[in-house]
This record gives sequence, structure tokens and C-alpha cells, in this order.
Amino acid sequence: MKGAILDADSLGADIDLAPLQQLPIDWSIHAAVSPSDVASIIIDADVVLTNKIQLNRDVLFATKCLKLICVMATGVNNIDLEAAAERGIVVSNAIGYATPSVAQHTIAMMLNLATQQMLYLRDTQSGEWAKSNVFCRLDHPIVELSGKTLGIIGLGTLGCAVGHIAASMGMNVIAAVSQSQSANTHLDFQRTPLDELLAQSDVVSLHCPLTAKNVKLIGAEQLALMKPSAFIINTARGGLIDSAALIAGLENQVIAGAAIDVLDSEPPSVDEPLLQISLPNLLITPHNAWGARESRQRLVLQMAENIQHFMSGTPVRSV
Repeated sequence: MKGAILDADSLGADIDLAPLQQLPIDWSIHAAVSPSDVASIIIDADVVLTNKIQLNRDVLFATKCLKLICVMATGVNNIDLEAAAERGIVVSNAIGYATPSVAQHTIAMMLNLATQQMLYLRDTQSGEWAKSNVFCRLDHPIVELSGKTLGIIGLGTLGCAVGHIAASMGMNVIAAVSQSQSANTHLDFQRTPLDELLAQSDVVSLHCPLTAKNVKLIGAEQLALMKPSAFIINTARGGLIDSAALIAGLENQVIAGAAIDVLDSEPPSVDEPLLQISLPNLLITPHNAWGARESRQRLVLQMAENIQHFMSGTPVRSV
């Protein structure tokens, strides 16, 4: 069997690929493939691994041997699932591999917004503390999260992990009613209609997949429902928030702050609107919430498991 890894650099240079290389597969490993080269690279592949490289209908129908796509992520919005199904190609993803890493990143972002830590670090380095006439600086408002309400949109494994950490900090945790009725049976936290969740929450955290139904789930109308003192955090997918509405909401103090780890297009273009502004209440990290080495190694192990099970006729993590 032949296999291709299309964006190996997304795994990082410190990851052991032995679990994949030990499989009976002749691998073609690529640091990052340009869209124009994808079809020619995978034309004879039986197995393809991709993180964010797009596999559209034209590419999938051009392949000769492709039987399995392993997405090196949980979200599969880069795969034309309908075309894959028509071709009889199994698509498997990764589940829960980065929960500890993303959960701690989400909580860190929440804490940075609440404590204004980035601003205090900046001021200290620029000598502001040395100018103080008392022992401390209190230039930027600090908020206690204990007793505040966290609203989670997307109460899967990751959303639950964030919710439990927040609850241990004394926060009241609620979750949005899911579009999937079966998901609403999850009893960890109270389910609340989205509009009510936005109005009640002091912090809103997004952990849902990006689908055709929820693109720009959070726009100007939704931000207007939130408290002026509220924060929003997005470590899921950039397309869940209307960027223009978010910028306007921050500039006009509709909400108090935002922290995001994801953008509509990644890597971003030089004219990405969210990177063209400098707002003290906007924190942006480079889609590395999942990036703990432990999480990335678990991802490789899950990919190897997906392939092994497929080869034995018992596919796992199929979408």
C-alpha cells in the first residue's frame, strides 16, 4: 500500500512518526503541499493523511486507489465528505487527542483576559512599575472569575473538560442547547438556549465544529446580546465568528474582550483584518492551542490506530 502525508510540518519536528512508519505502507511524506500539487501527489495513494490540506471533489475523483483519508484533527471541514462517500473512501479523524492541551490554552486565555496579564507584563517591562508611588500597579481592571458564569457552545469532550476546570475555579457553567438532539442528553451542565446563554454569560467559549449551518454563528446580533463586561474565546474554528462584527464589538465596547486561536484563513494573509488592528482587549494566538507535544504524539498514535483498524476491516473514528 502507498500512503501520503500532505502537511507533516503541522505535526512539528519533535514528533516520533515511528507508529506510522512501522506500518506496511510505503510513505511519501511532505512538509506542506500546495493546492495545485495535491491531486498529482495522491493520485496513486491508498491512504492519505492531512491536517488542513483541502481534499475537494475534483481531487477525490481524480484518485485511482484512495481507500482511506485520515484527518489529523477532529474537524473535517477540509474534506468533501459527500464526494468521499460517493467514491467509497473511508474518512477517519482524531478524537480527544488534544483535550488537555486545548483546555489549558482556553483557560489560560480566559485568565489573561480576566487579569489583564498581557498589559501588566508590557507595562512592567516598559518601566511603569518603577514609576509607581505605591508597591503595586492597578492600571487595568482585574476580574475574579469565581462566581462568574461560563457559557460553553459545543459540549463535547473538550467543552466538558473546559467546563470542569472552570467549575473547579468556582465558576457557574452552562452550555448551549445543541443542534443535535442526542447531544442534549449530556447532563454535566445545564443546557440553555443560545440567546439566553449569551445574555447570561460572563465568558463565552466556543468548542463546536464548523458546519454549513453555523458559519458566523457569532455576529453583531449575538455580540449585542452579551454583557458589556463579557469575554468571548474561540479555540474551535475561525469561521464561527464574524471577524468584522468582532472588531466592531471590541472597538465600540459591546463586549470587554476576546481571545482567539483560530482565523478564517490559516496561515493568515498579510491583510487579515484581525491582525491589522491593535486592541488591548484582543488576544490572538497562532492556532497552537492543541500544540502540546503530548497531544501531537497522541495524534500520531490515533492515526496509526485508524489505519490498522481499517486494514483489519474494522474502521474506527469514521465520520
